[in-house]
Amino acid sequence: MSVTDTGDLHPFDTAPPAPVPSKETLVAAGDILRALAAPVRIAIVLQLRESERCVHELVGALGVTQPLISQHLRVLKAAGVVRGERTGREVLYRLVDDHLAHIVVDAVAHAEEG
Repeated sequence: MSVTDTGDLHPFDTAPPAPVPSKETLVAAGDILRALAAPVRIAIVLQLRESERCVHELVGALGVTQPLISQHLRVLKAAGVVRGERTGREVLYRLVDDHLAHIVVDAVAHAEEG
């Protein structure tokens, strides 16, 4: 809405269109959102937000099987959400950055408000 010289709002005026990112950026953003679109993956991101974890810690925290955790971690890793670093026989997983944790936390908060 725009404002007149007298301070009145013009209710039928619209704001200029928002800039649209490149197609590649939009595709990458869609890939990330799809990777986050499973409840177990959301729970994994919330766990990794607290600290890096290995698979068996995620299994214990989330109460799902090791193969299922590993499968979800592969999806998150392929989407660039998490990275793994081998330490001896274990791989420690961590979030690539905090941006994605904020998306997940905000989505969970919004769902809890609903």
